[in-house]
Amino acid sequence: MGWSNISLPAMQIEAHFGDRLIPLFQQRPRSVWEMIEAAGRRNPDGEAIVFGDERLNWRETVRRSSAIAAGLKDLGLQPGDRLAVLVGNRTEFVLTLYAAAQLGLIAVLLSTRLQKPEVAYMLNDCGAAAIIFDTALANRLPDTSDVPDLRHRIAVGDTATTPTLAQLTERPPLAAAAQVAEDDTAMIMYTSGTTGRPKGAMLSHGNIIHSAMIYEACMELAPTDRSIAAVPLAHVTGVIANVMAMARCAGALIIVAEFKAADYLRVAARERATQTIMVPAMYNLCLLQADFDSYDLSSWRIGGYGGAPMPSSTIEKLAQKIPGLKLINAYGATETTSPSTIMPPAFTATHSDSVGLPCPGATIVVMDDAGREVPRGDVGELWIHGGSVIKGYWNKPEATAESFTGGFWHSGDLGSIDEQDFVRVFDRKKDMINRGGHKIYSAEVESVLASHADVVESAIIAKPCPVLGERVHAVVVTRNPALDVSALRAWCAARLSDYKVPETVTVSTDPLPRNANGKVLKKQLREVLLRELA
Repeated sequence: MGWSNISLPAMQIEAHFGDRLIPLFQQRPRSVWEMIEAAGRRNPDGEAIVFGDERLNWRETVRRSSAIAAGLKDLGLQPGDRLAVLVGNRTEFVLTLYAAAQLGLIAVLLSTRLQKPEVAYMLNDCGAAAIIFDTALANRLPDTSDVPDLRHRIAVGDTATTPTLAQLTERPPLAAAAQVAEDDTAMIMYTSGTTGRPKGAMLSHGNIIHSAMIYEACMELAPTDRSIAAVPLAHVTGVIANVMAMARCAGALIIVAEFKAADYLRVAARERATQTIMVPAMYNLCLLQADFDSYDLSSWRIGGYGGAPMPSSTIEKLAQKIPGLKLINAYGATETTSPSTIMPPAFTATHSDSVGLPCPGATIVVMDDAGREVPRGDVGELWIHGGSVIKGYWNKPEATAESFTGGFWHSGDLGSIDEQDFVRVFDRKKDMINRGGHKIYSAEVESVLASHADVVESAIIAKPCPVLGERVHAVVVTRNPALDVSALRAWCAARLSDYKVPETVTVSTDPLPRNANGKVLKKQLREVLLRELA
């Protein structure tokens, strides 16, 4: 099966991160800044960034980024220093990221949803020397006494405070880029921290370049491509699949401040967008717009998605309304610098229960609790190896040792791989439901619910039971407040084993709670259910 149907650059085995042997593309940029400079040379007059009425070509993007790098250097920042970025989806986020790459700084990407104590923890954990922040988020910044290592606060937006990012761009561009190694850390991205404190995943220059080249090859991206960033840029999907993928192919990044279906469709049509990556719920919300058919989306050729299965009904509707759109499922994590698997679009409709094939150069194995590989088709934890897998967590050697074995990252996801190498993801290990000894994977039940006409999205969680341990509870989002729960359960019973059918259902018209990456916060849903049961 594999990737024989696309033209892949040659790969070779190399030693990295000490004793890891990793397949990597032979011809590649050696740093993130080298990749950005190459885009500037390849497509200088082509659009690089579009945000509202603002348009920058690649020549100007490189120049402004380099000016910011010069300004940061004038402030005393040196290669290896950590530069925190608390900025939403806007042009300055991208320019800051590129500037950090040229100066050899480690960009620490902070979610705009973080609150002041969380920001303080991350700034202290990484030892940030400076932070660039959106003035609209100034109230999230910790007090000076709480972050003693933080020397500089640089504002983006209208403010009387100095310095500002705009002032930094007034300098001449930095004469030369810092010398960095491929294994040097380029970014730190904090994991969601569902258990314990968040960990800072260290994404190297090599990790980022490899992932960008994977997207370029598997999505066949070119300078003519125009990618809409509808997810937060400060998270791994946005920064890799949108920002860095466009830097690699010298295409245009179209930035949307936040996802709203009507605005998204308007911008996608106006800008002749060709590529994006969203969660399936976003596609459904677009299709639910009454005026969907009035938008000219004929340029849209790549529709990436992840985080949840795409309902067959959605796949069919999109095929009908946008015949030229290729839907591509992808699965990954911060620790894999975004992609681990990608679905060749020819198989999307016939393998809707799969997240695709391992990316070129990636190895995925399914392991039991004793660290032994299970037979093909059996369920176990997915372990992932390849050029996109990070070297570990910032300043946390114990956590790194616990999560990595021989260069394989333990994903915490339960899944399987079939004889044709298609990967399936059923649940997080901690989210699997054990009903009296029967193991129930939420993805299977959610897929059945998604095929019901009245269900916009759903989440399956465990409901405590003194007899069976756990029972199946469904949280269902619908646009039909009169949804018949009994009929919905009967729908499931006709398609699932009896023990998998949700025994209780919460119906809501509000969207499911999600983190900034678009993943459903099941922990939050469980807490709500427990409060209701108390």
